[in-house]
Amino acid sequence: MGSRYLPLDAYPFAMNRIYLDHAASTPLAPEVWEAMLPFLQDHYGNPSSTHAHGRQLRNAIEEARRNIARHLGAQPSEIIFTSGGTEADNMAIQGIVEAYQVKTIISSPIEHHAVTHCIEKLEAEGRIEAIWLTPLPDGNISLDELAAVLKAHPSSLVSIMHANNELGTITDLEAIGKLCKEAGAFFHSDTVQTMTNVRYHLASLPVDMIAASAHKFNGPKGVGFLYVKKGISMPSLITGGSQERGHRAGTENVAAIVGMGRALSMCYDRFDEKHDHLEHLRSYMREQLMEKIPGVSFNGAADDSYAMPTVLNVTFPDSVEEGMMLFQLDLEGVSVSGGSACQSGAQTGSHVLQGIGKSAAEIGRSVRFSFGWQNTKEEIDVVVGKLHTMAGKAVLSHDNKMS
Repeated sequence: MGSRYLPLDAYPFAMNRIYLDHAASTPLAPEVWEAMLPFLQDHYGNPSSTHAHGRQLRNAIEEARRNIARHLGAQPSEIIFTSGGTEADNMAIQGIVEAYQVKTIISSPIEHHAVTHCIEKLEAEGRIEAIWLTPLPDGNISLDELAAVLKAHPSSLVSIMHANNELGTITDLEAIGKLCKEAGAFFHSDTVQTMTNVRYHLASLPVDMIAASAHKFNGPKGVGFLYVKKGISMPSLITGGSQERGHRAGTENVAAIVGMGRALSMCYDRFDEKHDHLEHLRSYMREQLMEKIPGVSFNGAADDSYAMPTVLNVTFPDSVEEGMMLFQLDLEGVSVSGGSACQSGAQTGSHVLQGIGKSAAEIGRSVRFSFGWQNTKEEIDVVVGKLHTMAGKAVLSHDNKMS
């Protein structure tokens, strides 16, 4: 019997394109699909059932949980499966407020909207006071400012992401966590962008909760997890059954959980190879852009030691028409973004670039390139070549307008 699915070449829009938007989502790895397939076709029991069909699925869920915990230096009981990073962030923030009656949340205005909107909602309801730290020009936070705020507001909840999804700037979780512990504050970090791109040992890391999403590391969409350090109470936001040890009601998405466990293991098993490849692509593209496009500049960490190898945020010279670079690249067969995919279609521009002081004009000429394991140096050459041509035409057009 033949395949019930159309072959990839039946979708011409996806063929011969170059994908440089891995910070938005990554392709499902073939090994992950193979691991998921039996749980989509053959193993159909309910994992909460006590008969053999149910036990088979329960075992698969717990094996994925053990694998994730092992790679992250955590205990399996500290991993709670969710529908993705947004739910995990919301569960952490709202859960701590509910369980411990926390009245102050300290965060940054350039966090992912899964964090900022959740905090804003809690504040609008009168449940907490939000204190927003001032982002540094590279997207980091000032540890001195955080220390001063914690001194005035101990026993707060601090929510700072590990790496900014638009800039790729990595924050120092050890230093932030130490300040939080000294102040008796809870510490949550959105690690969606760093998961499988940095190594973790959560047992020794001074962080109480981290969030992850499988589709950012070659797993399926619609599944993620929240790590909650042992001893931290985490009430369920969804009422119903007692799944996830009472932390999240609802029948588990077994195939997606299995796929996430396989994806995370695959990425960490190949960590060094993948990391070196991504670092090479990022530095190579940066060098080529500097050489071929005069006036180009970069947003985020100035030092590669605290920059994600997956993200390069670029502002093109002022000869380039605002808002046209993404459109032109799409027409040229290159998929990139101007910021978080979760705010595509928004008319206000990147809140991250606004937060680090970029003008509306600069934001309109900025593009986020984000790399994955399947990208090649040859693809970078093609993209830089297209950008060089586009920038040259923009300069010519600009000069003609001025003459």
